[in-house]
Amino acid sequence: MKGKTIQLQAAHQNHDGETSVACVLWDWHAKHLITAGADNTILIHSYPSSSSSSSKPITLRHHKDAVTALAINSNVRSLASGSVDHSVKLYSYPGGEFQNNVTRFTLPIRSLAFNKSGELLAAAGDDEGIKLISTIDNSIARVLKGHNGPVTSLSFDPKNEFLASSDSDGTVIYWELSTGKPVHTLKKIAPNTSSNPTSLNQISWRPDGEMLAVPGRKSEVSMYDRDTAEKLFSLKGGHSDTICSLAWSPNGKYIATAGADRQVMVWDADRRQDIDRQRFDNPICSVAWKPSDNALAVIDVMGRFGVWESPIASHMKSPADGAERYDNMEDEEPLMARYEEELEDSVSGSLNEIINDNDDDDEMGKIPRKILQKKPSVKVEKGKEESNAKVFKSGQDSFKLKSAMQETFQPGATQRQSGKRNFLAYNMLGSVITFETDGFSHIEVDFHDIGRGCRVPSMTDYFGFTIASLSESGSIFGSPQKGEKNPSTLMYRPFSSWANNSEWSMRFPMGEEVKAVALGSGWVAAVTSLNFLRVFSEGGLQKFVLSLDGPVVTAAGHENLLVVVSHASNPLLSGDQVLSFTVYDISQKTCPLSGRLPLSPGSHLTWLGFSEEGLLSSYDSEGNLRVFTNDYNGCWVPIFSAARERKSETESIWMVGLNSTQVFCVVCKLPDTYPQVAPKPVLSVLNLSLPLACSDLGADDLENEYLRGSLLLSQMHKKADDAAACGRESNMEEDSMFKMEASLDRCLLRLIANCCKGDKLVRATELARLLSLEKSLQGAIKLVSAMKLPMLAERFNTILEEKILQENMETISCRRLTSEAQYMDTPISIGVKQVSYKANLGDSPALPNRQVEPKHSTPAFSKPDTKIEVDTSEAIAKGCDASAQNGNIKSGDAEVQPASHNDSIQKPSNPFAKASNTNANQAVQRNASLLSSIKQMKKNEGKRKERAKSGSLPQKPAKQSKIS
Repeated sequence: MKGKTIQLQAAHQNHDGETSVACVLWDWHAKHLITAGADNTILIHSYPSSSSSSSKPITLRHHKDAVTALAINSNVRSLASGSVDHSVKLYSYPGGEFQNNVTRFTLPIRSLAFNKSGELLAAAGDDEGIKLISTIDNSIARVLKGHNGPVTSLSFDPKNEFLASSDSDGTVIYWELSTGKPVHTLKKIAPNTSSNPTSLNQISWRPDGEMLAVPGRKSEVSMYDRDTAEKLFSLKGGHSDTICSLAWSPNGKYIATAGADRQVMVWDADRRQDIDRQRFDNPICSVAWKPSDNALAVIDVMGRFGVWESPIASHMKSPADGAERYDNMEDEEPLMARYEEELEDSVSGSLNEIINDNDDDDEMGKIPRKILQKKPSVKVEKGKEESNAKVFKSGQDSFKLKSAMQETFQPGATQRQSGKRNFLAYNMLGSVITFETDGFSHIEVDFHDIGRGCRVPSMTDYFGFTIASLSESGSIFGSPQKGEKNPSTLMYRPFSSWANNSEWSMRFPMGEEVKAVALGSGWVAAVTSLNFLRVFSEGGLQKFVLSLDGPVVTAAGHENLLVVVSHASNPLLSGDQVLSFTVYDISQKTCPLSGRLPLSPGSHLTWLGFSEEGLLSSYDSEGNLRVFTNDYNGCWVPIFSAARERKSETESIWMVGLNSTQVFCVVCKLPDTYPQVAPKPVLSVLNLSLPLACSDLGADDLENEYLRGSLLLSQMHKKADDAAACGRESNMEEDSMFKMEASLDRCLLRLIANCCKGDKLVRATELARLLSLEKSLQGAIKLVSAMKLPMLAERFNTILEEKILQENMETISCRRLTSEAQYMDTPISIGVKQVSYKANLGDSPALPNRQVEPKHSTPAFSKPDTKIEVDTSEAIAKGCDASAQNGNIKSGDAEVQPASHNDSIQKPSNPFAKASNTNANQAVQRNASLLSSIKQMKKNEGKRKERAKSGSLPQKPAKQSKIS
């Protein structure tokens, strides 16, 4: 021990003499010491510059339990505190006036940290996540999740790019602030402090931000590189027990460490040797250097604090020499006040002009949301651009996290790891793997279906491919430019061909690199760094070159469709990416779709592709999956949320593909966000589920099933329409649509049953109108009749009659158009319904049979030569206890099977969908009595209503319908 003993004075009294965490820090001008401890208080002590006694400290009593964390920032003039009571509070400084509760956790808080500009406050504790809180409006900018235990220490990089965090297990993570993702994870490099709550594994960046100091597992301090996270060196040989706390001197030359061995040591980090040490009666749990002088403040686990004067000898360089000065900080206005005044002083120009001016500095600042709401337009006079730049910048710090534009990525690719196998592509078909052997790179193509055929031989990679895409017919590879002699290369490798040497490659001009690739039916596409979209045939013919609107983000292909996502503009002030998508039909040379790509707030795109049915789909970093539907003139519908499906917060879902009902993915354990090649990833299957509100009937699953089916049915209709427009047969589409419509009707019948049980009759009527097949509607009538709901049954009868009348009117319209076409001797294709009716509705006479021959192909939901016979009299006459199980509606002994595709060998037609008319003359002859039948039916309906009024209406008549 080389210096005189330091006398500590009591500041905070622990309960029953137990040890606990206490905090100490200096303010920026070194005139006050701030302490906090187990007595729920924060004390602001005046630190005298002379030998005069200090005045009574200011006491802040706003927490209900022990205060465990403090943080202060000069730019925002704020003091933050965290407590075992789960709250984070903010105070003005130096007055100490309470401002607000910033946020709350569910467990105690262990660490707080401001970034250098004061715009962000990081808070963490026994909860799993780290909250990044905007100090302007107290909104939570991000929640960082990756630790498996309580987070004990936080430290912002002085360059405002990273946040370092450590937990009680000894794991340290570097977080990239612009994306919120972990950049480096150093597992178990610090001591395990689970059994010692007073040891916090405190970490700290050196003031220049080039290295991070971390307590080691062998009572040493280790330094880790800023960029690579590699261990640089260690300071060891001084402590005999684990290090509890550490702090860099203001100039970064010295570092102070406090250990469980009750010693505080000062080290020369440049020379890597200890300079001085002090021993105390109790372990020191927090140390802090004086910002402008040669002094070190300490506080022990019993809440006693003191100042170690002159820990650095006078002949050595002072710890404050070369450090940032705060001498004039008292005369400066707080950060928010300066921004408010400068915004009010500006009188011309626009906010966009200010932002564009700041782009030249390669840093874009952020105006607080509340300020933007109060002052939506900001004008700047000529010559005042320089002063207005201060609105966005304070010193060398941006007032906002830099919102970088998302980099290009390839769907299904994983981050490249040197010396390991990596996925260049991974989809529902298989994977493309790259690895190094004997100094050379090799590429393997592996299919999930091992019975697919001959295995594709591995390939030696001489170009250094970094992206790839895989389809049934072949694989495409792209490499970046390397130096001035190795241009970017695109190579296509087919899996089979009738000709030898069928693979080909293209070299792009110097300065142009392949950024994304995609494959489809007979075409290959590459998007380059010059925003060019280049399309080739499978044989290597260059078909066309297009210019994109912005830098590419990713691309994907399916059959004839290619989708490209690009940046529409710079990110918003909130950090949200602004992306647009464009769909190209390669075979037709058209662009059927384009628009903005929706993302969750604060997220970025992580996967893009098509479902097995051809639905355009996207997946973002927040775990939300969306598909594009043609409804409402084209919109994106959220159909899956990873947050709802994952079993724990430590799971991350890596997207692979999807079909109409399921998502195929790989479940990873954080901090890993993508799978490793070995062991081979296991595909998990999760059900699609729209984010619906909780139904008052508890029928969320049925509603989800119906909405998913409706999306798929809409896509089937579009495909059938496209096939009809091109003159192609659409029999397969008709079969699929009929099956889907029958499935949706079964789902609707189960929902109707739930509504009847829950006494939601209006909703049941709305569901009945959505039924497509007449047999399903008749089944609904049987169901509600058996459940003793005659009023609802009558309404369902009315709906059925309306549908039949509507069908009749459509037939009449078709007949009129056919007659006009015959008169004008002009060939015309009319869509009418091939159907025959045999009905007994109320007192109306049976409608005459009518038969219409199809002219071309039959429409959706309609099959020729089909017949359904429904006898409702028996079902209505029988019992009660209606139920809907396995798609069947039972009523007493009666059972209704609505719209099953396997009811008979013949398929029923859909009486409510149009069909083409192949012989108009026959249609006219067979429907000659149609108008008279409708008139007679309306007349009988009037008579029936009159009898109902007089009370002579008979019981429910039996109905028999026959449709073919």
